[in-house]
Amino acid sequence: MTSTRPLGLLACIALVMGNMIGSGVFLLPAALAPFGWNAVAGWVLTIGGALSLAWVLAALTKRLPGTGGPPEMVAAAFGPIAGFAVGWIYLVSIWTTNVAIAIAAVSYLSIFMPIIGQVPGLAAASGFALLWLLTLLNIRGAKAAGGFQILTVALKLVPLLVVFVIIILVLATQGTAPLRPFPAEGLNLPAVTASAALTLWALLGFESASACAGKVADPERTIPRATMIGTAVTGLIYLLICSGIALLLPEAVAAHSDAPFATFVARFWSPGPSYFIALFAAISAIGALNGWLLLQGEVPLAMAKAGQWPQWLAKTDGRGTPVRALIISSIIGSLLLLSNSLRGMGDLFQTMALLSTSATLWLYLCCALTALKFRLVLPVAAVGVVYSLWTLWGAGLDISGYSLLLMLVGFPLYWMARREAGAALA
Repeated sequence: MTSTRPLGLLACIALVMGNMIGSGVFLLPAALAPFGWNAVAGWVLTIGGALSLAWVLAALTKRLPGTGGPPEMVAAAFGPIAGFAVGWIYLVSIWTTNVAIAIAAVSYLSIFMPIIGQVPGLAAASGFALLWLLTLLNIRGAKAAGGFQILTVALKLVPLLVVFVIIILVLATQGTAPLRPFPAEGLNLPAVTASAALTLWALLGFESASACAGKVADPERTIPRATMIGTAVTGLIYLLICSGIALLLPEAVAAHSDAPFATFVARFWSPGPSYFIALFAAISAIGALNGWLLLQGEVPLAMAKAGQWPQWLAKTDGRGTPVRALIISSIIGSLLLLSNSLRGMGDLFQTMALLSTSATLWLYLCCALTALKFRLVLPVAAVGVVYSLWTLWGAGLDISGYSLLLMLVGFPLYWMARREAGAALA
């Protein structure tokens, strides 16, 4: 590791797992409650799809060393316009992800301060404050952000372990009686598809090590290992724990809970420890927000260096921190948050989660197509293409269409950057 590349294997695994294990695992049991066993099938398909896409990114990192992340990989295959399009929509997904995670953290903190959920606009204001506190931490540099990420990943595994032990004890003492019965009509494909779009939200972030390749030590070896290890471990955790909560809690209870993990612990153990779970769930979301804020600076920095964004965003401080990109991104995230300030926490979370998922899927789809063009891991890349298209459909044509429209909105920035590059050469 060096001062300009401070992220080693452990920090990269923490970044991948920390960005994946964020708000999704703690709020999704409520959103998935109506789907029952269809959600379990959705998890299995989502984990398989995520692993195939993680494999694609690992192969592309080895094939295209030295690139600044997935947008540059796509540009190498399909040209700078395609690279800009996926980089821009990925950045949009990061902004919406940050809003959703900030709301998730505030949702769990509201257990200790109920007034947050009772006063209109206070939840958004709390999320705003959290967003800027962590932005200031990231301005201190990737090394500080990486250290904070390792700490929060260690802490966020505590409630997951507690809930896993409770699930095992309930099943060991009561058998399968508490589980929601398997539907007599079997699984429902539309329900599986809809649940898969939501479950992918919880797995967004497996590309995190690739997205900040410029800060990774020995990226050709570190990024593929961190990507596959982080994705596989996180997928297994999600499958076991989220499915257990969704199937053991009554649907009406889970669906109307602002903090389903805490509700689960209170029901099957004691209300006291549920506050402990809520605290660690908030820490988990805060850690994920920290990791995504790191990316919101690195992605525009890489695009600016590639000539796809205005060059003033390529400026860094003495530690190599893209301060301008971080501040601009946090301002945009703040505007998104405040524009939805009067919506309920649950409604705002689900809307931002679906939009972020749909936006990121365009990046995943283009990375899989890039692997096909370079004839890398062909069967796996083909699975990645099919999975991405299927999940875009599952997210809803309205949300996916909106994310595609947002992709086009960014092109004035691209033409501004090209004009700037042309003037510099003149």
